[in-house]
Amino acid sequence: MLYPFTFKPILKKVIWGGSDICPFKGITPVENGVGESWELSHVEGNYSIVDNGELEGKSLDELIRSYGKELLGEKVMERFGTTFPLLIKFIDARDNLSIQVHPDDELAKKRHNSFGKTEMWYVIKAEKGAGLYSGFSEQIDAEEYVKRVENNTIMDVLQRYDVNEGDVFFLPAGRVHAIGAGCFIAEIQQTSNITYRIYDYNRKDANGKTRELHTDLAREAINYEVLDDYRTKYEAVKDEPVELVACPYFTTSVYDMTEEISCDYSELDSFVIFICMEGACKIKDNEGNELKVGAGESILLP
Repeated sequence: MLYPFTFKPILKKVIWGGSDICPFKGITPVENGVGESWELSHVEGNYSIVDNGELEGKSLDELIRSYGKELLGEKVMERFGTTFPLLIKFIDARDNLSIQVHPDDELAKKRHNSFGKTEMWYVIKAEKGAGLYSGFSEQIDAEEYVKRVENNTIMDVLQRYDVNEGDVFFLPAGRVHAIGAGCFIAEIQQTSNITYRIYDYNRKDANGKTRELHTDLAREAINYEVLDDYRTKYEAVKDEPVELVACPYFTTSVYDMTEEISCDYSELDSFVIFICMEGACKIKDNEGNELKVGAGESILLP
């Protein structure tokens, strides 16, 4: 019998990492330089491990192989096989991350035999003046893109946003983007680790070397369309779901809860993930399984 699962976080130390992930998740002692916490992962070499109940210690991969559609849903398995299709992360950027783009399914399959990467960001908190980049601010083509990378003017044509708690950005594969210093974000993405680095501010490592750029690979992956606004707009409402993003890979909603609510998933042929952004709550399913959830915890509902 399956039940709502929690998983051990996979903490990633990186040069741009901050010090907010551990306190946010209630992890002691606090480690500095943690840039990412992979909450739910089926990336090879980084399988999430169950942290509760009788299946504690089992990996997400073992769950999928043992329970298949009972865990994922029939349609999900038809489409993605035994791959868990989403990767859930918290990201804490003390420094600016590189400008990047991800390929779509078609290009990723052709080049890397992988899924592409469509993703979204939910800003949990942001320091004053913190910002991020999403999309182009003016029309350019592939030729101009290459020239601007070479002459260090690519930043001049990217759209920058100051961000606040609760801001949402949808990043379909092909959209140029970067997280800026001072942003603390929840990221929901396809299970894929393919990133093309476009620009890295000419930063040098300890050996005086700049990081590799993937100018040519990115050139074909970029969607050069210009939008009026790259933010996802929504009206926050208390105690009912507010849809944020609906795309072929995931549908996300935000719940601002002050009282008990019930969700009917009986017609849904899929798993559901809950991410607690603030405060605490209790989840109870129709089998009577009950789980306390605090800020920074993610739950997988089979």
